Amino acid sequence: MARVKYKLLLPFIVCSFASMGNEVSLTPVNTMAPTASDEEAIIRHWRQPEINREFWDISVLPQAFIDVKPAPRSDGLAVGELGVDGGKKANILALADELAKKQHGNFDSLLIHHKGKLLFESYYLRGRVDLSHPQSSVTKAYTGMLLGRAIQLGYLSMDDLGKPVAGFLNKLDASKFVDGAKQITLHQALTMTTGLRISDATRKSMMENPPLVKGQKEIQFLFENSAPITPESQSFYYDIGPQLIMQVLEAVIPGNIETFIETELLGQLNITNFHWKTAPSGLPESIWRSSLTSRDMIKMGILAANKGKWKDKQIINRDFMTRSTSKLITTGDEEIFGDGKDVSNQGYGYYWWSSDLQYKDKKYASVSAQGGGGIYIILIEELDLIIAITAHHVDHATQQIVAERILPAFIN
Repeated sequence: MARVKYKLLLPFIVCSFASMGNEVSLTPVNTMAPTASDEEAIIRHWRQPEINREFWDISVLPQAFIDVKPAPRSDGLAVGELGVDGGKKANILALADELAKKQHGNFDSLLIHHKGKLLFESYYLRGRVDLSHPQSSVTKAYTGMLLGRAIQLGYLSMDDLGKPVAGFLNKLDASKFVDGAKQITLHQALTMTTGLRISDATRKSMMENPPLVKGQKEIQFLFENSAPITPESQSFYYDIGPQLIMQVLEAVIPGNIETFIETELLGQLNITNFHWKTAPSGLPESIWRSSLTSRDMIKMGILAANKGKWKDKQIINRDFMTRSTSKLITTGDEEIFGDGKDVSNQGYGYYWWSSDLQYKDKKYASVSAQGGGGIYIILIEELDLIIAITAHHVDHATQQIVAERILPAFIN
């Protein structure tokens, strides 16, 4: 049976929801997922001054692409059909209609993977199936996963997570460290509890003088110029941490760290359409400035949900991945990214956030990698659900949307 793509008759569908329950009327059209032009294909970050381009130079799609039966693309993702292999089609299409109309902000893509299959794929505005999208702070989760890969390959051990960062770096002068810096562990770097506090003026001097932070000088600079580290300062503080992890990786793995990223993490998932910028230290960025396609974000979500396993191969150490997606720290509900009335109990693991998403009287535990602009990989284990979202807006309620609109589509 030939595959058929569909375009929504949006006004009619809204009416049909009320009159026909979950039945949705669609009109077939001969269209494929939107792809990037040659000029757009080189735009993979929010700003790229080196080529005088920025994300906003990508043209806006003339209409949203919404697919309830995603195409197989020889990328390692199994595909299915929304409403046949799971999920309530009407619920998701109603949300897709609203996203297409920008009722929830500037979404670029929404993909839903359920029970082993990609069931829904949609692109809006500046989203493209073959264009790697800026990941912002989702990059932190990838940095942590690199460390988990190094542990799986034997370059580090789980016991090493409790050891000081400085012990892995042989070009540091500990005699110049502020009090407490010498004791900062990998675990503290992974949970954003290093206690390091850098003033704005000091941070500016780092940015304006790249030679100060080349190689391990970056860590020397941070450990010298932080305010003194105290038990009080070693609380959760969303700032310094991933840089320390990238430096340790550079020190312990054989060969080139860029090659390690390409072959030992992303390459294991057949991810080739990506970009990862270089930080002022000369190492790959660890906090932001990576880019992946939305389908490849789903793969990273599968890897995390499967405790580090892809297909039949353990890519990331299982214990490390389990710890990464666990709530190791309770961060409180005062500042929840993309929050709302049904989002609560926020916590943090190893660069993965956790929160409870409530529908009616039941709460569902979620884990997510989150990035500025509204970038998410969301895992909801109880429903076997993985959601990838790309966007480019500041104010949003994405987790609330998932709780209120996507959860009910997959709850029996």
